[in-house]
Amino acid sequence: MLPDGSYKMSATGAAQAVEKDESNARKFLRSKGAKSLMGEDYTPGKKSQIEVEATRFTPLELSEVSAFWLWESHRGNKKALALCHALMMETLERRFDSAFGVTRSEEERQARLTERMDVSREEFEALAESMAEPDILREHVSRLEAQVRRLGEEPLQLPAPED
Repeated sequence: MLPDGSYKMSATGAAQAVEKDESNARKFLRSKGAKSLMGEDYTPGKKSQIEVEATRFTPLELSEVSAFWLWESHRGNKKALALCHALMMETLERRFDSAFGVTRSEEERQARLTERMDVSREEFEALAESMAEPDILREHVSRLEAQVRRLGEEPLQLPAPED
């Protein structure tokens, strides 16, 4: 938490949370994917390092961290998928608790989040595979189109009738 009350997270911490290297977060922030998730006005810019409790790091906005995790989830990262799912469930639960006057301790909330993160790895592997299937199909189509072009034809067109 910064003196102005805002929250930041290091790129290293954001990446490690989804079992990636810090460079993955940096690359994402410069990608078209970041712009599509964060809006066309988003520019990553050069960030100044800050020091918190004698540790220096380059801060990321929480919106950048969540976009990175969501992107990693979309790409089939099982850890990111579990994290995004657990955090969405917690957010919904907090809103419903508030709407219905339910009070939970932070320890109880933390235990529930941990439990959600420990969801069966097989469930997330199956979900990640099903999410990756359209990407795999697009890759196959692209390869087939390239092969057709190498053979001198244009994909998705009927051959010219023979004279």
